[in-house]
Amino acid sequence: METNIPINTIKISEKACEKVKEFAVNESREKFGLKVAVKGGGCSGLQYILEIVDGPEDTDKVISQNGLEVYIPKKAYVYLAGTYLDYSDGLNGKGFEFRNPNATSSCGCGDSFSV
Repeated sequence: METNIPINTIKISEKACEKVKEFAVNESREKFGLKVAVKGGGCSGLQYILEIVDGPEDTDKVISQNGLEVYIPKKAYVYLAGTYLDYSDGLNGKGFEFRNPNATSSCGCGDSFSV
């Protein structure tokens, strides 16, 4: 588990990158990246959004990790800076997991947070 993430970026585990690539191949996508964003909603106030997209928008920050391009809207970046995104397929459930140092609280499922 990553614990020392620079606050000016986000880190995506190799396992999470591989899972995104697997989903993209299953959707027959040749060119793709992962958009990581937030929106108002969820039980804690802000909700994480993950979406496989064709490319970045003009205002997205682009980060390349483990052979995957990650696109973060500038408005969401302030909420996501320093976040570690991983993928778990253990006995306690499977899915993407966010470890966000900016979150002051989060819901039980980990899909939403507040700052």
